[in-house]
Amino acid sequence: MTTVTKLRPAPFIDETARLLTEHYVFPEIAEQVAGLLQRRLAEGAYDVDDAEELARLVTADLQSVNGDRHLRLKHHAEPVSPKQGAATLDAMRRDFDTSLGGAPRVQLLDGGVAVLELAPMLFPLEWAAEPLSAALTLASRARALIVDLRANRGGDPDTVAFVCSYLLDKRTHLNTMHWRGGAHSEQSWSLPHVPGACFGGSKPLYVLSSDSTFSAAEELAYDLQQLGRAVVVGERTRGGAHPCKGWTVHPHLEATIPIGRAINPVSSTNWEGTGVQPDVPCAAAESLDKAHALALTRLAG
Repeated sequence: MTTVTKLRPAPFIDETARLLTEHYVFPEIAEQVAGLLQRRLAEGAYDVDDAEELARLVTADLQSVNGDRHLRLKHHAEPVSPKQGAATLDAMRRDFDTSLGGAPRVQLLDGGVAVLELAPMLFPLEWAAEPLSAALTLASRARALIVDLRANRGGDPDTVAFVCSYLLDKRTHLNTMHWRGGAHSEQSWSLPHVPGACFGGSKPLYVLSSDSTFSAAEELAYDLQQLGRAVVVGERTRGGAHPCKGWTVHPHLEATIPIGRAINPVSSTNWEGTGVQPDVPCAAAESLDKAHALALTRLAG
């Protein structure tokens, strides 16, 4: 007879609360949420039989105070490394290897309008520079460009800057990350030089968004929108602006905790909680046709 070992939540809740208190970008919120987790643990709210259900319950409580969608207890079906950050990187690598490096589609539409889909993530630049450079160079000859971020769930801010570098004419301040405690900040700029040919900063540019577009993909849309470089077409995005790190607290559970906040140099704020508001609102399923029509009209004019 097989004996099923009941999940003991206390060690994982204690470790998640500790990480939260030590690393979360907003210390006062961290104290509130850590206290909530301990109260819920004492009430028996986390007395469940499997890690996936525990992740769902804890994530709901983590996000209940300020709605931070980067603040999660993520469940991984396969056992993950205990090394800090390894769970996220391993999952990303699997997606990278099955998505042509994050640029699964470059397509030429009628009228010389190109579509470049970036999905499912903006992968770490040391992986993604080569495939993204190839895709952006191929699209550079188009008369107008549509960047499709509807299925992109985030990634690396350095990769955001890399992509922006192909779509601007000069080195530009894109964003500033402010880390916990305000001790230091880090600016993000487009690059002075990139491999391959650039689409440049003058031809028509459109960005497609959906309610699934998240995190670094939102930054890409937001940065280009705030600079007046791109027209965002589609749905309001999910609203996650905080860079985060992940810690394995159980062989199948990873606590992801935001460690900073983004501030745009044009708006002096970000898209946290509000999402990126499209310039041309429409259903995500209709956004490609809408952006194509807009591009053709502008080119004809």
